[in-house]
Amino acid sequence: MDTNSVIYLVIGLTALVLAIIVAALIVKAARKKGGRPEATGASTPSQAVPPDVSSEAASDETGAGSAVESAESVGSVASQSGSSQAASPESASPQAAASAAPQLQTPESSTSRLIRLRARLSHSANPFGKALFTILSKNHLTDSDWEDVEDTLLLADVGADASSRLVEQLKSDVRVQGETEANAVRDMLKARLLTIVDAGMDRRLYAELPENELPDARKPSVIIMVGVNGTGKTTTAGKLARFFVAEGKSVMMAAADTFRAAAADQLETWGNRVGVKVVRSDKDGADPASVAFEAAHTAQEQQRDVLIVDTAGRLQNKANLMQELGKIRRVIEKTAKVDEVLLVLDATTGQNGMAQAKVFAEAIGITGIVLTKLDGSARGGIVISVQRELGVPVKLVGLGEGPDDLTIFDPATFVDGILALN
Repeated sequence: MDTNSVIYLVIGLTALVLAIIVAALIVKAARKKGGRPEATGASTPSQAVPPDVSSEAASDETGAGSAVESAESVGSVASQSGSSQAASPESASPQAAASAAPQLQTPESSTSRLIRLRARLSHSANPFGKALFTILSKNHLTDSDWEDVEDTLLLADVGADASSRLVEQLKSDVRVQGETEANAVRDMLKARLLTIVDAGMDRRLYAELPENELPDARKPSVIIMVGVNGTGKTTTAGKLARFFVAEGKSVMMAAADTFRAAAADQLETWGNRVGVKVVRSDKDGADPASVAFEAAHTAQEQQRDVLIVDTAGRLQNKANLMQELGKIRRVIEKTAKVDEVLLVLDATTGQNGMAQAKVFAEAIGITGIVLTKLDGSARGGIVISVQRELGVPVKLVGLGEGPDDLTIFDPATFVDGILALN
């Protein structure tokens, strides 16, 4: 082999080695680049979140608090719920999923709230019972003492006729039994108060009746809330919804107070806290009866247990009130029977609220009374006088501003509370 051939051979071998080295470097670099997703967790194109899902999640994070207030009807609320469920768990981040599913509150049970409210009633109504007990525990009651008893009853909003009757009954009891011992007098007073409060009245809400007492299996049980603005009517409707949710019932509410723009928003805020849908109009000043009709139809279609209808409390005159409330009831009963018409009264107004109560009673025919604000400056005797004036029972009482400060009225608990001396 000559010199030139050797040179060519060396050059060829060198080029081959260089080519092999370059190829190895390229393969190594390619492998390193291809393995990077597993090391860092970056998304591949096939794993990317669709633009509509990511934007929806962002919208949920920024607008979850106001979603309910902007809903115009059950249909719009349902469509929002359906769109939020369209995103699969795999495509949405845990943070977005958490923000899209707001935490619902758990209302207090009826048993628990009755115990708590009994203690509060005892505290607020204590002066009434204590004053009576102090007078009646004297060894010898004079005419002046009996006048003091009657004055105490009047100051407690028992009412003139009821106060006079109760005093005469107590006089007879003391004279016949000849008792002056404190506990005996207290027992006599308790018995008379239970009689005058009328413990035998049926105070149960239709929606709470056991199935064997229901005339049929129809749904929903419709409750219309009436009362002047300022009594806590809309708030009470929201609290009543919580009460039924705590009892395991499915509830819907209707914002038929279309004259007050804030009423529907307020009702939706209450409903949003416990997952209760609200039917409302998409414009202020709409026909309240049409809202009530839509709600009744939707509640029946969805087989809700209870429908609570909030109505307006500020109208120009009695004729307008009767016309509107009567129309609401008529259109509802084209679809579902109205079981309850609850009149919401502010207990602190005392006897001054009786005239208003009578107007509503005449306008629509009430089945029960809800006394709000029975704590504070309210006097327990209003329970007695309002029942005697309207001839219907107090069914619910509110004893505070908390969301669960509403409970079924129990006469024995009420009397025990106002006679508690400790």
